[in-house]
Amino acid sequence: MENSKSALLALEDGRVWRGRSWGATGESTGEMVFNTSMTGYQEVLTDPSYAGQIVCMTYPLIGNYGVNNEDPESARPWVEGFVAREFSRMASSWRSEESLETYLKRWNIAAIDHLDTRALVRHIRDKGAMRACLSTIDANADSVIEKARNSPPMENRELASVVTTKTPYAFPAQGDERFHVVCYRSDGHETRRRVSFKRSRRSRVDDGGSRASEAGGAIGRADVWYLLWSSTFGTRLRWKNI
Repeated sequence: MENSKSALLALEDGRVWRGRSWGATGESTGEMVFNTSMTGYQEVLTDPSYAGQIVCMTYPLIGNYGVNNEDPESARPWVEGFVAREFSRMASSWRSEESLETYLKRWNIAAIDHLDTRALVRHIRDKGAMRACLSTIDANADSVIEKARNSPPMENRELASVVTTKTPYAFPAQGDERFHVVCYRSDGHETRRRVSFKRSRRSRVDDGGSRASEAGGAIGRADVWYLLWSSTFGTRLRWKNI
């Protein structure tokens, strides 16, 4: 691109927004959606339910308190791209361990700001979620629009195997164990769903006196029932802290 700091966001219906490149250099496609949270952008980035999507934050300033190792909902970010009215150049918080820009570059996530996010949100709110392409390397609007149109649709995409754990793990209950909750991917139409324990959800489960286990797609229903009832369950799963 003529300006190395410029970026372009195009929707499949032909709408285009130009802005400033932020984060990693590159190109990504995904379903364009928005999030209205005033805080918690790190939780949004790492939420498995946003896999395959480009997320626009409606709050106008994002990144002002940096990122840390305590707030992620999973071990890695899942968004395909990130959009905001303005990304903060400064991270001002005693909890900050890394700037948002450095974090996005480390995880190779392209982002764009300095665009009219209100117009973008109103458009996808009125027209519905649609495919999009975010590029920091292609300045040709027609080309980026075509890439959005050629990207895979979200309908019937199998993302459960992408976001779920490959190895079963468990977290002990806090205090006396009263229940055992197992999150796993079942057969049939449910395999298209994203099945994973978000960190905040898991903490609410084990704080309530329940052992929280995630099996993902690694085991079947019969194994789940065995794990629920077997006294040797703890020896069959790898204990893991995230």
